[in-house]
Amino acid sequence: MALVTLLTDNGETDHYVASIKARILTINPGINLVDISHQINACDIGHGAFVLKSVFRDFPKGTVHLVGVNAAGQADTLSIALHLEDHFFVGADNGLFGLISDKPHQNLININSLNPVITTFPEKDIFAPAAAKLASGVAISSLGKPLDSFKKMISRSVKATKKIINGNVVRIDNYGNLITNITKTDFDFLSKDKTYTIQFSGEKFRRVHTNYFQAEQGDCFLIFNNLGVLEIGIYKGRANELLGMEYDSSVLITFD
Repeated sequence: MALVTLLTDNGETDHYVASIKARILTINPGINLVDISHQINACDIGHGAFVLKSVFRDFPKGTVHLVGVNAAGQADTLSIALHLEDHFFVGADNGLFGLISDKPHQNLININSLNPVITTFPEKDIFAPAAAKLASGVAISSLGKPLDSFKKMISRSVKATKKIINGNVVRIDNYGNLITNITKTDFDFLSKDKTYTIQFSGEKFRRVHTNYFQAEQGDCFLIFNNLGVLEIGIYKGRANELLGMEYDSSVLITFD
């Protein structure tokens, strides 16, 4: 099955997304197109990486993911195709792909190296043709010259010892919930046979919920979500506003 997902910061009030899709379908009308999101904050690589990392493994192996976030980038930004975890990714080498996985890549190609295209719209003119070809079964190695490495950024890391986990808010979702980088795996291991206190924004909690509705309306809940990370929210409210927290705010768990 030819499948291409689209993740961009183009929004949905202009022609950009339709133009990308039109270019793909012109090359192969049989390709299935799935929109992940076009509401990524403009040029926000961290936001785009979080969304892509959260969902790409849910698609079948072999899926092609076209990513147009901060696509124009800088003058020296390469356009690349990446084979990683048995998925294909097409987009700008601006550091986003380095945030979605710690595993080594299987193949890496400069897709604008054989017949270079100069454009202000690389999502349509460079990424879309490459994605369409990959989804149609064309070998990634035929799309351009190979590269040894791609740009990687260092994501905010968690500090964990036998007595504490010190993490941060890495995303505020559409509901105002605070998604952290504290994993359930780390929490379960360190909290075994211990009591714990979770502290943030001057508040202290000693309970983790298993579902959102276990909190009363307007009360705070703490839950390990489907991504396996700690999420903080206000049931039927916006935690970021009511708790005064934002991206990178600290969350501390202490164990006794």
